[in-house]
Amino acid sequence: VQLQASGGGLAQAGGSLRLACKVSGWPGDDYATGFFRQVPGKKREGISCINKSGRTYHVASLGGRFSISRDKATTTDYLQMNNLKPEDSARYFCALESCDPKTGIYYDSAYWGRGTQVTVSS
Repeated sequence: VQLQASGGGLAQAGGSLRLACKVSGWPGDDYATGFFRQVPGKKREGISCINKSGRTYHVASLGGRFSISRDKATTTDYLQMNNLKPEDSARYFCALESCDPKTGIYYDSAYWGRGTQVTVSS
């Protein structure tokens, strides 16, 4: 199983970025994908989740600025990040079977992507 995250980069405050998490090697499409972010020296934070049915969950602290979606044809999950703020600067990761959108609970996973850096300037 491999996860390849892409789409990070530099953005200005108020701008947008879209992260992609390409999943390969997972049998079938019954999995939940979580997006996490981590700032050096701080604990990794689960922020968004999507499952096979398309059910989603986002942490309230995002204020509705992010959305998550899935393209089943390409087995790619997307995290659309709008109205970016400098505090969104972090390394973003995706992981399989790492969350439950019904409960909003995030947990560790055996399947992580390498992550992609997002830097938001003010």
